[in-house]
Amino acid sequence: MKILAFVDLHENITALKQIEQRASKADILICAGDITIFENHINEIMRRIGKIKKPVYIIPGNHETPAILKKYCDFYENIIYIHKKIKKVNGYNLIGWGEGGFSETDDEFEKFVKKNPLENKPTILVTHAPPYGTKLDILGREHCGNKSITKYIKQNKKIVLHICGHFHETGGKKDKINNTLTVNPGPGGAMIEI
Repeated sequence: MKILAFVDLHENITALKQIEQRASKADILICAGDITIFENHINEIMRRIGKIKKPVYIIPGNHETPAILKKYCDFYENIIYIHKKIKKVNGYNLIGWGEGGFSETDDEFEKFVKKNPLENKPTILVTHAPPYGTKLDILGREHCGNKSITKYIKQNKKIVLHICGHFHETGGKKDKINNTLTVNPGPGGAMIEI
């Protein structure tokens, strides 16, 4: 499966044009949040994403409220809201967990994954926050990511791919947690084949 992943668009029309141009080469698109700057121009951004002729799985970042983003997703047939959900997509579990990005741990995330054990399928995890202790969470010289996400990935060998963002400084970087590829695709996106 070919995935075109992107994050932290923040109304960047040049980056959105790149996503639109590359979408035909992907099976699905995944957005890890922050398509706007505090929901400014959300109508225009969602309208353009809604014209992409592929499924686009999306979570809110820290610049969109879940309620507003879900309302827009419900309006477009190809945009699937996956925040706090587990979907089955082409033989994979797809877990979405948006918002935040600033917390070192996330009790709500830990409760959610504990209540929702994974089926025995390869899994894609999509979060806005980056995992702690990787190349994706370094700001300056310090790791500033989320320890709950790292812990969950380490405990679940079924997770083959993790897509995240939030830290613009690490856009385009990749790392591994055990055998899980973790990627911050940045606003221009990354094509990932699994």
